Amino acid sequence: MAEESNIEQQPTQNVQMLVDERDLRTVYSNAYRIFTAAEEVVVDLGFNMANPNQQPGGQQQLLFKVTDRVIMSYMNAKRLAASLAQLVKRYEQQFGELQMPGQAKR
Repeated sequence: MAEESNIEQQPTQNVQMLVDERDLRTVYSNAYRIFTAAEEVVVDLGFNMANPNQQPGGQQQLLFKVTDRVIMSYMNAKRLAASLAQLVKRYEQQFGELQMPGQAKR
């Protein structure tokens, strides 16, 4: 006969989070690239700009200058995606829908 286990519910504890911003860097990013592995998500942040070393008369080129790399677990990536979705939703409620490039206007 299987035994029943009684698990006591422990009260939830409030935890105060302290944020240390002494080593904070602010960077501008208008582009990103994502890589994945079995255990983590890698996001490169940077900006697109015209290639300064482009040959005259050559095909137009964009240079993606990577400035920062963020490596996170899939759980943190999911939390970040949910937070960003909520942030954009609030923005659109206040200022109107953001149109993605190539998206037909509604």
